[in-house]
Amino acid sequence: MTASRLHLVRHGEVDNPTRVLYGRLPHFHLSDDGQRMARAAAEHVASLGRDVEALRCSPLERTQESAAPFAERFRLEPVLDERVIEPANVFEGTRMSRSLRNPFNWWHLRQPSLPSWGEPYTSIADRMLGAMNDLWHGTEAGDAVIVSHQAPIWITHLSIAGLPLRHDPRTRRCALSSVTSFERVGDVWREVEYAEPAATGGAIDVGAV
Repeated sequence: MTASRLHLVRHGEVDNPTRVLYGRLPHFHLSDDGQRMARAAAEHVASLGRDVEALRCSPLERTQESAAPFAERFRLEPVLDERVIEPANVFEGTRMSRSLRNPFNWWHLRQPSLPSWGEPYTSIADRMLGAMNDLWHGTEAGDAVIVSHQAPIWITHLSIAGLPLRHDPRTRRCALSSVTSFERVGDVWREVEYAEPAATGGAIDVGAV
C-alpha cells in the first residue's frame, strides 16, 4: 500500500519588515497574516474530504509554523525533512534591489540556468523527488502533506511536467500557502491540482530567489 495523493504546501507570509532575502536564515517567523494563510491551507486540504495520514516539513521556522494547523487538524506529528528546505543562495540577508545594483554581485548572475547564485536546480529537483518518493511509499493509506518553500515546489512542478528547470523566479505559480497536489502511478508522478486558498493581497513576499 502507498499514499493516495501528496500535497506540496508553501508556507505563509513571513514577518519581514526590512524586506531582506531571508533564504535559510534563522529567526524568520510567520506574520499574523501568514498564520491565517497557513490555517487556510489546512482548511482547504481538509475540505477535500480526504484522510491525511502523514506530515513532513522543512526545518525552518516558517515551515514548521505553517505545518502546525495541519498537525492540529489531522492530529499528526510533523516530521522534519532537510530535503525539502529552501535552497541556499549568496544573497541571503540582503535586499535584492540593492545587491543587483552592485557590480561585484553580477558574477553570481553569470549562469541563471544553474543557477549560479545558489544550489543547482537539478539538485533541488533530486532531493525533493527523493523526499516525495520516500513519503509516498512510507504512507500506507490516505494523503500526505509536505510543507516546503516556493523554489523547491516550483522546481518539482517543472521537473514532473518535463519542462526546463531554468526559469525567471518572478514567473513562479506558487503563491503563499498554495497547495500543489500530485499522484503517482507506478513510477510516474503527475500533478492533479493547484489551489490558492489564502487571500494574499498586500503580502510582502521577497523570501526566495
